[in-house]
Amino acid sequence: MTKFSLLFFFWGIFGFTHAIAQQDPMLTNYHFNALVFNPAYAGSNEHLTLNLSHRQQWLGFDGAPVTQTLTAHSPLKNERVGVGLSLANDQIGPGGSTDLAASYAYRMQVGASKKLKLSLGLQASVANWRGDFAEITVEQSDDPSFSQNLSRWLPNFGAGAYLYGEKFYLGLGLPRLLEHDLRQAKDDSEAVFAKNYRHFYLSAGAAFPLSGDQLVFRPSLLLQNAGFLSKIEGQKIGAPMSANVGASMLFRQLFWVGTSYRTALSGQSSHDAANLWFAWSLRNGMRFGAAYDITLSKIRTASSNSFEIMLGYEFDVKVKQVASPRYF
Repeated sequence: MTKFSLLFFFWGIFGFTHAIAQQDPMLTNYHFNALVFNPAYAGSNEHLTLNLSHRQQWLGFDGAPVTQTLTAHSPLKNERVGVGLSLANDQIGPGGSTDLAASYAYRMQVGASKKLKLSLGLQASVANWRGDFAEITVEQSDDPSFSQNLSRWLPNFGAGAYLYGEKFYLGLGLPRLLEHDLRQAKDDSEAVFAKNYRHFYLSAGAAFPLSGDQLVFRPSLLLQNAGFLSKIEGQKIGAPMSANVGASMLFRQLFWVGTSYRTALSGQSSHDAANLWFAWSLRNGMRFGAAYDITLSKIRTASSNSFEIMLGYEFDVKVKQVASPRYF
C-alpha cells in the first residue's frame, strides 16, 4: 500500500486528531437508496421495492473506496406502517465496515388532502468495523498502533422524518445516533484517537411537469454532516458540511437522466465531483442505472474517476402489476 493510500485510510475512516471525514457510504444515485440514510423512507413507494448498488470510487487509486448497498422496503397491510431492511458494505484499503439495519416507519396524513404525508421512522442496526493492519507496511515494525487487527461489533439506533407529496419531499435522517470508540489510547489520560461519528442528512426535492407526465423536471439537494453535535476535549470534530446539488429529467415515466455537483460548504476540501447518471425502469418492474463521477479534487492527479451501477425491482402488491415510477 502506498503512503498516500495509508494517509487516506486513517484520515478518511478513523479520523485522527484534527478532523474527520464522511464515514458513511457515499452514493451518487442516492435517490434510489434513501433508506440507507433515512429510516422514515420505508414504505413510501407504496409497494415492495428492492435496490442493489455497487460503487467503485477513484479508479486506479490504491485502496480506494468500494461500496455495495442492498435495500428492501414495503408498506404493511396497515398502510400507515412501512418496514425496511438495508445492508451496506464499505471497504477502504485494509479497513472497512458492514452495516445491517432494520427500519420501521409510521406514516400519517397531513391536512385535509390525502396527497401529503408525514412519515416518522426508527431504526435498529449493528455494524462491524474492521481493520486488517497486517496489510500495512510501517516504518517501525513494533509500532503498537498496528500490533493487532481491529474488529468491533457496534449496535446502534437511528431516527428520521420524511414529509412528501406528489410533487415535493423533505427529509431528515440520523441513521446512527450513538457514537462508539473504535480504538482508544491505552493510557486513559490520552484522548480517544479513533471514533465513529454521528451523521445527519437533510434531503429535499421537487417535481415540475413540463409536458404532463411525459416530461418532468426534478431538482434535488442532499446535505450531509459528520460529527453532528460531537465533542471531544482538545480535538476539532467534524468534516465540512457537504452538499450534493442535482437536477434530472424523467421521460415518459420510464427513463431518468440527471447530473449533480458535490462540494463542501466550508474548509479546503470543496469541489469534490461533477456527476452524470441515468436510470431506466422497464415495464416489467425491473430498473437499472449507472452513474459516472468526474473527480474535481486534488485526488484526480493520482486516480481516475468513479462509477456506480444499480439494479432494482418494483412490486405493486395491490393490483399485482408494476405501477408507474414515482418522482421520489
